[in-house]
Amino acid sequence: MTGRITIDGYSIPFAEGQTVIQAATNAGVFIPHLCYHPDYAANGSCKMCTCKINGRQVSSCTTPAVDGQVIESNTEELNSERRALTQMLFAEGNHHCPSCETSGDCELQNMAYRMGMTALIFPNFHPGRETDASHPDLIINRDRCIYCELCVRASRDSDGKEIFAITGRAENKALAINSDSGLLQDSGITVDDAAADVCPVGCIIKKREGFRKPIGQRDYDARPVHHNRLRSDYSGVFEKIEERKLTVATCSLAGCFGCHMSFLDIDERIVDLIEHVEFDRSPINDLKRCSEHVDIGLIEGGVCNTENIETLREFR
Repeated sequence: MTGRITIDGYSIPFAEGQTVIQAATNAGVFIPHLCYHPDYAANGSCKMCTCKINGRQVSSCTTPAVDGQVIESNTEELNSERRALTQMLFAEGNHHCPSCETSGDCELQNMAYRMGMTALIFPNFHPGRETDASHPDLIINRDRCIYCELCVRASRDSDGKEIFAITGRAENKALAINSDSGLLQDSGITVDDAAADVCPVGCIIKKREGFRKPIGQRDYDARPVHHNRLRSDYSGVFEKIEERKLTVATCSLAGCFGCHMSFLDIDERIVDLIEHVEFDRSPINDLKRCSEHVDIGLIEGGVCNTENIETLREFR
């Protein structure tokens, strides 16, 4: 049995047994989410996918698709609520994106950009949760955990190990390790486990792989959508490096040009660099806008006004 539902004016089909978010995803309509993953049973914990269905707000990841449903998702009312939820998650943990290994491939960071979040409006908790670096290949940084339970579900349903659990409530909530010592090294998890790859933020990190992963490699989330995605997909770029020059764009924020001046000071060596790269937007060539394809963006300076924010969004 199949039917059709309407999401933000798009009429899309669904198959029997599909939830609203599953039908939307298959049709290329993006509904914001953090705890949802197509490989695991939905638990509706993050509420980011909340939509208004026939006038009532419900989680789209746990609501079955029913023929004739009229669904609102991309509205200012719902996006304002999602923005508030994102603000709370940032305030509740220590999410310092510029220094995080998963910056550029983080679902929470992506949500902040998508919802137009530019600063914290809630006091930061500054938690000091315990970090577990005992495992030879993995690190648990609990300060970044958003309690989506994806690692719990992946370890249980894919790996058959039940390594993780969520304990406590409110400020006492914690990501626990199911081992006699409570340490990850004694848990039986391996770097090849599904649970080691499923974390949507920077809580579960693989050692010796920081800052190496190309942006946008989450296969289940790399499909075209009707609403503009702010995260780029660099799939295939690195296989083509030998076939063409890399395109480099640079910019300076808040009037800071020190790095550009240092770059120009390499004198004749810049001529050798031109053999390998082409410059796009940059103060070096006075181009003001990025072209359609840029491989590498280099940014210096700080953010001090809305123009700087728009520049960063363009680069992203």
